[in-house]
Amino acid sequence: MTIDDPLTPAQLVAVAEGAPVAISAAAAARIGHARLLVEAILASGIPAYGVNTGVGALVNTAVDGPAQRRLSRQLVMSHACGIGAPLPDTAVRAIIAAQVNLFAHGRSGVRLAVVEALVALLNHAVIPVVPTGGSVGYLTHMAHIALVLIGEGQAWVGGRVLPGAAALASAGLVPLVLEAKEGLSLLNGTPCATGLGCLGWDRARRMVECADGVAALTLEALGAQMAAFDGDVLQLRVSAGIAQSGASVRQWLAGSTHPGAGRLQDALSLRAVPHVHGAVRDAVAHGEAVLADELRSVTDNPVVGGTFAAPCVQSQAHAVATGLALAMDSLAIAAAHLGMIAERRLDRLVNPLVSGLPPFLASDPGVASGFMIAQYSAAALVGENRRLAAPASLDGGITSALQEDYLAHPTAAAIKALALLDNVAVILGIELAAAAQAHDLAVPPAARAPGTAALHRHVRDHIAPYADDVPMADVIAAAAALIRAGLPPAGPNRATSS
Repeated sequence: MTIDDPLTPAQLVAVAEGAPVAISAAAAARIGHARLLVEAILASGIPAYGVNTGVGALVNTAVDGPAQRRLSRQLVMSHACGIGAPLPDTAVRAIIAAQVNLFAHGRSGVRLAVVEALVALLNHAVIPVVPTGGSVGYLTHMAHIALVLIGEGQAWVGGRVLPGAAALASAGLVPLVLEAKEGLSLLNGTPCATGLGCLGWDRARRMVECADGVAALTLEALGAQMAAFDGDVLQLRVSAGIAQSGASVRQWLAGSTHPGAGRLQDALSLRAVPHVHGAVRDAVAHGEAVLADELRSVTDNPVVGGTFAAPCVQSQAHAVATGLALAMDSLAIAAAHLGMIAERRLDRLVNPLVSGLPPFLASDPGVASGFMIAQYSAAALVGENRRLAAPASLDGGITSALQEDYLAHPTAAAIKALALLDNVAVILGIELAAAAQAHDLAVPPAARAPGTAALHRHVRDHIAPYADDVPMADVIAAAAALIRAGLPPAGPNRATSS
């Protein structure tokens, strides 16, 4: 992946998942030009936040030439105060990719060597150990990445955790000595929330595609009334997402001859599938647009500009990412709805009062409990998601002696969205396993739609029919893994096996 123009969210996710990175000649020129502007600012004595002054509430404290290099290093050391378990590799790679993207705009003023060092971490799979907690928006996570650049901290290399200097040496790299402004730029901006947000967007996008297929398997097993999914009916409510999810369900169920249950109207958890899934699709589309704008934006503070003869430095608040925090909160709430309606469909599969199927899909009801307690687990996750969906953007807080007296918490919003999406994968996995069991009990193979037949075979390639013969937790884990990996498509190219 060559970074020239700003990355798209999809491109950033590709880097997070392991795609190599390069800096284009044009981006390198922009980065070099901005560094020369920093040198001109330092030579002119223009006051510049975090360059020749302290940071936060220490903004009015001057830092002279000899101390500017020390300021950069000590900013990294003091801001590396993360808490808790480390982020996964993909999350750290996503943050680094967003940071490289930010520097490639050519307004930060770090040396090209700093950007190349970040790229080297990605391309040599040197992954800094970055604690998940401790950030109110930015700074902390990126400080732990910067630690490794200067030979401090820790990093994963080949499955081992090494001290920062040793991790660099394993890839033939040497620690950087940071110059003026570089310490602050390595900490500032929104790469953390943007990188994590792109991962959340991508997972939500893939999750709703899976949810359409899982719902179709359930709808067929329960003999749902398909008239509610007709395109001419759904178009009465204006929503691109509803139209897309409705078309997806129809494609999954095209060709089914399994008779409907004869109900005049199904419960909302069945007939509202396009409306709920479609609303999630709309939220995902909004999240993608916000993230794309974030990647096109310069969020460092300060930024440099002007000419070499008349350089300027501009302090602003572009690192305050309220729009991104709102989008991540919205994405989390949307994902919670995806899990909520899935759990309600699951209940209709296992509940003998409404399903028309053997109680709890058990092989020998009474002796066997089947999916009874699996539904409890799904309900517990729905409750946990309700708590996780509380908006992080409203947490507030005041830091740095009132200098930073408004906080939007975009990183926290992205982290909890990722946690919530993990729960949704489990809920959908439980429904998937239960719906496959319901097909075994009630839907003749010849009556299944080609799409749902392929999906049922895909499940059975990995998960045997349940007979209370193994811990249900094993079934849930396997089914959630299928959701995370993505289901075979419903169209003409659908897979017939794993």
